[in-house]
Amino acid sequence: MKVGNHAQETLDDIVRRKRKELDDAGVIYWGYGGSTCHPLTVVKPYADRLERAGHVIHLLMEPMDSKHFAEPALAEEYSDDGVKWKPIPRGVHVRGSRYALVLDSFDEQTLDLDLSQLRVAIGACQGRPASEYVKGRVDKGCFVVDPSLRPADLPPKHIGLIASVRSPYAVLLR
Repeated sequence: MKVGNHAQETLDDIVRRKRKELDDAGVIYWGYGGSTCHPLTVVKPYADRLERAGHVIHLLMEPMDSKHFAEPALAEEYSDDGVKWKPIPRGVHVRGSRYALVLDSFDEQTLDLDLSQLRVAIGACQGRPASEYVKGRVDKGCFVVDPSLRPADLPPKHIGLIASVRSPYAVLLR
């Protein structure tokens, strides 16, 4: 996922706020938008499959320049099924987002990621190399490592933040 300024906050401010959320609430709701990683039709089926296979699900974030300065409206409720809505946990603040990934760790780490070694794991583009998928306005996806892919002569993505995703993985917000 590409990350940057959002809802009138700098990425540095967001990172500080999310660290406090983890300390105060024991969980982070990392807000996002867009349809490529819809919580109910993409993220949850992907995460359920990986968890059943015994894998840990990581969110890798590539810092970028962003001009997203939408209204910083706070979400008040979340739903993990689209039917039942619950109050956002005390100490958690999600601004200007329709969805959120649910995280239980959050670290600043540097990692160079070769997208040509990953494939889209779910959805209409399943099987497509991530290096072809993440282009233009597509800034996130659910991927799996595929050792059979040959490295492409592309610059790596510079990951700066890594988190662990936990059940219920992703939620709807309002």
